[in-house]
Amino acid sequence: MSEPSVPAAPVEVRRPWVGRTHAQLAELTRELLLAGHLIDRSGMPHLISRFGRDGMAEVAIDEWMAASPIYTKRMQQLLSFEGDTVEVIFKGMQLDVGAPPEFMDFRYTVHDDLHGEFHLDHCGALMDVEPMGDDYVQAMCHDIEDPTFDATATATNPRAQVRPIHRPPRVPADRAPHCAWTVDIVPEADPLPYPAQAEQLGRSHAAHLPLSPAEPGLPTDDGWPDYAGPLDPDLVMERFSSASLSAIADETCLQGHLLSRAYLLQVAERSSGTEAAEMGGKQLTGIAGVTTKRLAAVLGAQPDLEGIAAVLAVHPMLLPRAYVDLRLERCPGGGALTVSIGPCPSTTEDDGLTWPAILVSGDDAGLASAVQCLAPLARVERIERQADAAASWRIWLDPDGEPARQPDEVTLTEFSTGVDFHFSRRT
Repeated sequence: MSEPSVPAAPVEVRRPWVGRTHAQLAELTRELLLAGHLIDRSGMPHLISRFGRDGMAEVAIDEWMAASPIYTKRMQQLLSFEGDTVEVIFKGMQLDVGAPPEFMDFRYTVHDDLHGEFHLDHCGALMDVEPMGDDYVQAMCHDIEDPTFDATATATNPRAQVRPIHRPPRVPADRAPHCAWTVDIVPEADPLPYPAQAEQLGRSHAAHLPLSPAEPGLPTDDGWPDYAGPLDPDLVMERFSSASLSAIADETCLQGHLLSRAYLLQVAERSSGTEAAEMGGKQLTGIAGVTTKRLAAVLGAQPDLEGIAAVLAVHPMLLPRAYVDLRLERCPGGGALTVSIGPCPSTTEDDGLTWPAILVSGDDAGLASAVQCLAPLARVERIERQADAAASWRIWLDPDGEPARQPDEVTLTEFSTGVDFHFSRRT
């Protein structure tokens, strides 16, 4: 076994945002928002296989109604833009894994506190679903969107109503914008109840995690400290300070955990906890590999131990640190990495239906996917737990071995146009 390229400096996993430029933090935050969106591209095919198209739609509705009210309110609190107006609703959507910038190109117009509109100049989700036929478009753009848009708005104002002006299936087939909606707050309307699905998810450790703090030591004067000012219809991550971006990035990763956990809870209710955990392992395997590929491209990570460490340090399945206690060390001699997950909120949810808990329980496929989609010659082996860790793995390179085959779950996820999507707006 030849010696890999490993730098002398220790891998900084406790503070993954330290030492990065403002531009790098903005780029990583965009990537994490898109990664959160692609979680469903990884998970939904397994639902279709198990429950059919209608069952998939039912789980998706419950999943988003559970997660979005919780993380929407958290982001409002984090960036100091709480309120009950249409503008606040739109600000929250701009920082939502359900609407990653550019891939889901929402364009917003605020008429006044009670009235606004948005349309999508480009809907990456529609580009993914249209080839599957009008029945799937109907399921996404009608059956799923109607209740979940309202659930998201409920986090701001329970009397908000999100209604379509037009939406797919597109007639004519190239109609643009892809869809258009009004958002009205109707003071005399009966308030929408807080979703029961969100009440259930709200009892989790993830929902009660303290808001992600801005990373000490990062600049606070190179952008906005919050989003208390007016809505920026052309918001880009570069608007925020480095310190604020570190907190936004952590919260974005938590959005992904909340969304995945909501998905798994709904699967468990329709089958069993065992089947949900198995499906969660497949979901994680798909999204972990796809996310690794995109993060490696942004970081310039090479298929060696240094590159693996760099990607794992910012991989959303292992962030934020307050939720996932990732430990990453170089073995003596530098020929391998030791990865551990310590006891933490993500491993102690009462049903084990989180990605880290699935890894800890014995399903190594998600970690292997995250590693080998960058370095196919890498090997991932579960080892005796290090210190007080919940689980540990050894990662090394086998230059004389056969490259690992890409997992089918990754290939399945790669049907999404988001896998090769290129961001263009940065100023």
